[in-house]
Amino acid sequence: MSKKVKYYYDSENLAYRKIKPQKRKKFGYALLFLIASALFGFLCFVMFMNIPYFKTPKDKLQAREIENLKVKYSILNKKIESLEEVASDLENRDNNLYRTFFNYAPISTEKRRGIFDKNRYKELEGFNNSELVINTTKKVDGISKALAFQSKSLDEILKLARAKDKLLSAIPAIQPVKNEDLKRMASGFGYRTDPFTKARKMHEGMDFTASTGTPIYATGDGVVKSADNSLSGYGNHIEINHGFGYFTLYGHLSSYKVRPGQRVKRGDIIGLVGSTGRSQAPHLHYEVHKDGKVVNPINFYYGNISAAEYKVISKIANQENQSLD
Repeated sequence: MSKKVKYYYDSENLAYRKIKPQKRKKFGYALLFLIASALFGFLCFVMFMNIPYFKTPKDKLQAREIENLKVKYSILNKKIESLEEVASDLENRDNNLYRTFFNYAPISTEKRRGIFDKNRYKELEGFNNSELVINTTKKVDGISKALAFQSKSLDEILKLARAKDKLLSAIPAIQPVKNEDLKRMASGFGYRTDPFTKARKMHEGMDFTASTGTPIYATGDGVVKSADNSLSGYGNHIEINHGFGYFTLYGHLSSYKVRPGQRVKRGDIIGLVGSTGRSQAPHLHYEVHKDGKVVNPINFYYGNISAAEYKVISKIANQENQSLD
């Protein structure tokens, strides 16, 4: 197919002549075509690669929403930091105050906060703001676990506190007979002269002088183990198991006011003073045992005497005299 030839009318010579294309124009047309092609290709590339050189109203709206989300995440992170401070304060109190008071081992930070699996946040990866979202989510998860662990720890502390109340009630903390004038202390704990053999031997309790029929009180909460005369030398006696390793014995009674298996409170009347068994005169022989070992009862009278009274009664109890049993 031959090239189309264009003509123009020459009015001077009254004839048609061929139009000869100029080289410059050809070059200009070619250059214009190349520029237009390059521009078109660039626009296609931008649109294909989603490069935000030219933002649509929808793009601008999404950009604003993203900026708003960044601001909200920034505010959220500040709140999280405040919560972390509160959680950290609770953990410090728990470890250094509550658990120390109850002689309980502290809990490590690693155990409280936990270590999360890396794959846990896999679905949050691959986005423009993945790092921000993942870090915030990690903080929230850490606080959530810490607070859950702290709640469990406080439940344990509450149980320990209740047990502590029971312990304080169980400890033999008062004198077994009324002794306001402190004159009923006849013989203390330690080596004393035996009233029958006159030999020096260990006296494993304290003797309180009192007339027959004087009330005897339980020195701590507990359960009556026995109320009989099965133990040699003690005559009619009562044994109370207080729990927590504490055990008390009341000897030489004239009568009982409790029965085996009965639960008693500190201050309850459990029997009356007498002179049964291996006794020289009406009195109460009182013993305190801790973890299977006999201990000095004078160390447990803080429940009803002052510091000054303790000094007086301690001086009397430490005198090496003759015991009454």
